[in-house]
Amino acid sequence: MVNVEIKARMASPDRVRKILMAHGAEFRGLDRQCDTYFNCCKGRLKLRQGNVENSLIFYRRPDTPEPKVSEFELERLLPENELKAVLSAALGVKVTVEKEREIYFIGNVKFHIDRVEGLGRFIEIEAMGEDASELERLHAQCSQWLELFGVEPGQLEPKSYSDLLVECGC
Repeated sequence: MVNVEIKARMASPDRVRKILMAHGAEFRGLDRQCDTYFNCCKGRLKLRQGNVENSLIFYRRPDTPEPKVSEFELERLLPENELKAVLSAALGVKVTVEKEREIYFIGNVKFHIDRVEGLGRFIEIEAMGEDASELERLHAQCSQWLELFGVEPGQLEPKSYSDLLVECGC
């Protein structure tokens, strides 16, 4: 699997919701997520605990504003797992990200409308494909949605929520 993603600050989640629904988006749920990021020398390792998604995710991606390729490994977990204590003891916690996330899908594209404690509101777009031969199409999909949502270049956010929270000391 290959993933091209983009994140942007957002002023009007209602406008984004209307555009998604007008294009036939499937709403998958509202997730209250706690992402615990652990100290990791290469890439990022996070434990996601939510009422919809629960997983351990290791990923690497450049911190650039434009749509970018994300390499990741993901293990889906049962909600009642004990990994947080084990990983905290072994690696130490870098930061915890608390967010409320609306999850939508249109075909192979996943959309998140996020409200992140201490940071505000964001839209994330993830175009997913089978392999690297699809990268051009996935980049084009992300760019098309940015245009439809009216995202300006200054709204693009290159950094992860974890890095933003560490920087602001939140």
